[in-house]
Amino acid sequence: MADDALWSRLLRHRATRALLLLALWEVAGRYQWVAQGALPAPSGILARFWADKADYGPHALATFEGAATGFVIGNLIALVAAMLFVTMPITARLFRGFNVAIFALPAIAISPVLVLTLSGMAPRIVLAAIGCYFVTMTAAVTGMSEADARAADLVRAYGGSRFALFRYVQARSGLPFILAGLKIAAPNAVLGSILAEFGGGGRFGLGVYLLGSLGRADPERLWGIGLAATLMAGAAYGVFSLIAGRVTGASRAVTMPSSPPRFSADGGERRSVRIALAIASFLMPIAIWWLALIALQVPSMIAKTPPDLIHYLFLSPMSGQALLKLGAALAQTLPMTMIGMAAGLAFAFLLALLTRLAPELARTFMPVALVTQTMPLVALTPLLVLMLGRGEAVILWITISVTFFPAFVTLAQGLLMVPRPARDLAAAYGAGPLRELRLISIPASLPYLFAAARLTAPRALLGVMIAEWLATGTGLGNLINQSRGYMDYGMIWAVAVTSTLVSALFHQAVQMVETSVLSRLGMRPN
Repeated sequence: MADDALWSRLLRHRATRALLLLALWEVAGRYQWVAQGALPAPSGILARFWADKADYGPHALATFEGAATGFVIGNLIALVAAMLFVTMPITARLFRGFNVAIFALPAIAISPVLVLTLSGMAPRIVLAAIGCYFVTMTAAVTGMSEADARAADLVRAYGGSRFALFRYVQARSGLPFILAGLKIAAPNAVLGSILAEFGGGGRFGLGVYLLGSLGRADPERLWGIGLAATLMAGAAYGVFSLIAGRVTGASRAVTMPSSPPRFSADGGERRSVRIALAIASFLMPIAIWWLALIALQVPSMIAKTPPDLIHYLFLSPMSGQALLKLGAALAQTLPMTMIGMAAGLAFAFLLALLTRLAPELARTFMPVALVTQTMPLVALTPLLVLMLGRGEAVILWITISVTFFPAFVTLAQGLLMVPRPARDLAAAYGAGPLRELRLISIPASLPYLFAAARLTAPRALLGVMIAEWLATGTGLGNLINQSRGYMDYGMIWAVAVTSTLVSALFHQAVQMVETSVLSRLGMRPN
């Protein structure tokens, strides 16, 4: 009974905060306090949604079809890959380059390529599947690799085969992690489907509906579409959260994976074998890219193989002009990516500290944080453009909004994992909360800080490119948009490959700094 009463009080407090936020939003919207009506009142959004209700059915169904199909395909591939990586660790090292490329790939860069090379629902399905693959694969490998060694020894002692070991020990150990990965993968699938719709192709979809509504100066409709996309992504997250709670008996806190799974090299391997594996890992994504174009039989005018791209950028008569355009766009995108990444990490760090110093204040921010996490970027961007205009401020806010929440979850978990006896020892010697954080908790959670930095690098680049594409008309995002209009397929492929390489380099640079710093401190990378 006491537990029921406590739960009821918590619900009332959360409901009260939600009602206060809605009331403030209603007043701000009615009196046009934000950018002369760019933030309409909830009542106005609902009225517009009701007036447009006939439009939402076919658009939402088309987005759901692409997201659901991609979710199933992407997660099946992820689980098969995870099983292969766990049972044959050498394959994980062989596919590490491919996994890094998938992790670093900005979806906005590959979307036009998919629309050009595939037809029908295929671009939506592929982009949704890509959004699911890395998260679920890494979560599954992590869970299977942390199986109880004593249970594994018992299966071996009774003559169990490798398949029996996987079935009875590793797969069961990985189940909570897999379900946690599916919770994150489900909203990613929705985002992938909407991004492909934004890239072109198809009559229906929330992305198509949003794109067609951008020039109508109707904030209520834009907010309605954005919130509809948010509800779809949030419902997908909620369904798998419920399944995870029912299956595992409790909800497990698992952060978004920030790196491909790490498998140490066998100490008995020759150096030549390790070098060969490293070279093969680097060449694997290039080979898959080349073979996919051959298998799909895409016309050579549209499809650009690695040799075609090298010729376009370095050997053709127009290569100098192409490199200048690409370099100028990159010079505009990179500074904003680095600033947005730093700002997102700083905001996440401060919010994580608030969870320890002022939990009530931190919980007040959480509803807004959850909305920015579940609202697809292409739905969030036009809304921020309405409020902030088309300058650099909108790029910064979009980048912060898409980077700070995953980083916050990672950092908050790092602070939570600090051993309680260490914190109690600092308190026993008279250290206050701030001093304890500075001397104990923050240094102990450094691996999670680096994990958050690795996680935010590709998301920051994705946020900047979407803002450039939809709002500012600058940088790599705008170059993709211009190249589609000019049918400059070589430049589209060049931007896709360049943005992926930049994101991967950011990720690897953070990892190198992490290894160096934590090794000096005698700590293990997370």
